[in-house]
Amino acid sequence: MNTYQNKTIIIIGAGILQVPLIKTAKSMGLFTIVFDMDSSAPGIEYADHFIPMSTKDVEGCVREAVKLSYLRKIDGVITAGTDASKTVAAIANALNLPGIRYSAAEAATNKVLMRTTLAKHNIAVPKFKAIWNLQETYKAIDEIGLPVVLKPAENMGARGVIKISKREEIPKAYHHSKKYSPTGELIVEEFLEGPELSIDALAWNNNYIITGIADRIITGEPYFLEIGHNMPSSLSKEILNEASKTMIRAMKAIGINHGAAKGDLKFTNKGIYIGEIAARLSGGFMSSHTYPIASGVDLYKRAIQIALGEEPEPINEKFDYVCIERGILTRQGKLISINGLEEAKKVPGICDIIITKKIGSILNQPTSNIDKIGHIIAKGKTLQEAIEAVEKAKQFIQIQIDELEGIDWKQIEENARKKFSKDVCWVCKVCDGTNCASGVPGMGGVGNQFSFIDNIRSLQEYKIIPRYIHPEVEPDITIELFGKKIDSPIMIAPMTGASTNLKDAITEKEMIEYFLKATITENSITWVGDGASIDKYKLIYSEVERHAGNTIVILKPRESTEEIISRIQLAEQLGFTAVGMDIDAIQFKTMSLRNQKGKARSIQELKEIIASTKLPFILKGIVSIHDAIAAIEVGAKAIVVSNHGGRILDTIPGTARILPEIAKEVKGHITILADGGIRSGSDVFKMLCLGAEGVLIGRPFLIAAVGGGDLAIRHLFKLYKEELIKIMKICGIEKISDINSSFIRINLSSFEHSFLRKSYS
Repeated sequence: MNTYQNKTIIIIGAGILQVPLIKTAKSMGLFTIVFDMDSSAPGIEYADHFIPMSTKDVEGCVREAVKLSYLRKIDGVITAGTDASKTVAAIANALNLPGIRYSAAEAATNKVLMRTTLAKHNIAVPKFKAIWNLQETYKAIDEIGLPVVLKPAENMGARGVIKISKREEIPKAYHHSKKYSPTGELIVEEFLEGPELSIDALAWNNNYIITGIADRIITGEPYFLEIGHNMPSSLSKEILNEASKTMIRAMKAIGINHGAAKGDLKFTNKGIYIGEIAARLSGGFMSSHTYPIASGVDLYKRAIQIALGEEPEPINEKFDYVCIERGILTRQGKLISINGLEEAKKVPGICDIIITKKIGSILNQPTSNIDKIGHIIAKGKTLQEAIEAVEKAKQFIQIQIDELEGIDWKQIEENARKKFSKDVCWVCKVCDGTNCASGVPGMGGVGNQFSFIDNIRSLQEYKIIPRYIHPEVEPDITIELFGKKIDSPIMIAPMTGASTNLKDAITEKEMIEYFLKATITENSITWVGDGASIDKYKLIYSEVERHAGNTIVILKPRESTEEIISRIQLAEQLGFTAVGMDIDAIQFKTMSLRNQKGKARSIQELKEIIASTKLPFILKGIVSIHDAIAAIEVGAKAIVVSNHGGRILDTIPGTARILPEIAKEVKGHITILADGGIRSGSDVFKMLCLGAEGVLIGRPFLIAAVGGGDLAIRHLFKLYKEELIKIMKICGIEKISDINSSFIRINLSSFEHSFLRKSYS
């Protein structure tokens, strides 16, 4: 006769980590009542009765448990793999069931209370301080000393846990941890070097027994991603014995005297430290998978027996396998498909492959253990054998991610806003210069920023005139530039000076790397500068060489012609697409700050520079018909109509005001490109209508780089291209070369209305 068939157990949680616990209880013949907030949780289908209730709602769970107790006798309450020990203790206390005191569960949940309690019992814990705001964070770090770890006082799975190595990292780290803290309380603690262990244990009637001890594999600094664990630990018996003793001392200190416990311990050159201790069995598929597979012991059955107030069956390990878990991580984006799982599961040594994310899920940048999309469980006679099984299985698993889906532009702006100092960029809702935080150096324009402002304003004055009566078209937005076919007329403008202009919101290396990665993927062109500093170009050129994408360099008009030619020749050797010169930077402020003199060039001098290379040569900073005609005379292949983002003079007109007259004079004789104030696909279309054959975009792409790296840049490319294609479809335009001024109007007066009617008569 089954002794459990008339008994009932409450299980807190119906997630994937509780499914094995529910199944075990069912296999024992218990009637299972499962609590979970998620009505689609996977454990519900195995439960006899389901209560829709948040596992963190202690009062609500107790209330429902008491109601249930009037209908049938409740014999035990348990959880595993989730932070619900306060709920379990509260129900046990309310129904007079076997378990620990609620105060012990609190101490095993709140890291501040946990460390305070352990320290009182002379158990080694990291130096720590409880904090509630940013000011207290700075003070605590000053007292403890860098490096430190910042984490929420209550949470699990490494959510919000981040390492701080430099003082300037504090604000970003604080905001990261704060958003994962359900109570708002955080804890700062010293960072300890050394291998980490996970330990499971059971306690009943003054008996304490250690079950499994695994080596944790942590990576992803500054975050703490557990990418897997190895069972059993490979550390020496002496270390493991000491860790076991420390774990039991910690359980007694906290008050975990009946039920399960899980501990994270660190072995350092100063001894064993308690990282965390919880009043439950471990998550991470250790207590549910790796320990039972490695040992042949059903740990959940023993934990359930203790929860029912019984003596657990003896723990006699039958096997001596090595069993490991490895997390499956992938890029951020939308999960499109996962293939090859069945083939992977057939690999010898693979015990299970568990996928935790649904197709269609939006995946974030991995910062905690919940960001893994799945787990591989493997066993072998040796650790190497188990690892090889995982590697073979991974070869079959094919994961398709749409990296641009799920990107939140508001979050990118917020990230950038936090990284920029207030005198660099406020990341305004509309980047139009009217409320700009900075001048030069910085992200703004010179003086009152009128030229910067007019770039946007002059474009806004133009309105698009659609055409609706035409055959359906599929626009082709590709263009050819200097013999290279690129996917759109949109390119990244040359930007340098991450330290001077951006005050290290991003490094020069990161900035160029993000730009290059994005344009390589988008089949566009990154334009780079050589920087005001005399040797900045070496770093920039090395990044271009490393990534080998389509790149154009625009050089400053330095006083030394030999220096310019030297840089041109090196660019040619490295395979740049083209070279050029900022002819408008002869009195540039950042050049002056670096004691670099600029120099205007005559037609003959420019001819000599252009003759030094076989690469196409570009003159950037054209704002007059005079200079546009001169560019043809000197042998330039292209011009960029640009007022340098309003960073030369405060009274230069916006690009959209001067582009039409320049295009009217020289289009067809030289390639015309333009930049200045472009903030959308509509703006791209307007610039093309005004005579440009391609456009360069600066500030928006830079904000994207600071706030979200190359994926954020690609996100902007996608938005701009989609809008451009939409407009071309509406207007019936098939090719970029078919875009012309008939599709826009400026300040439609009565005369222009009359002209518009005549144009289509």
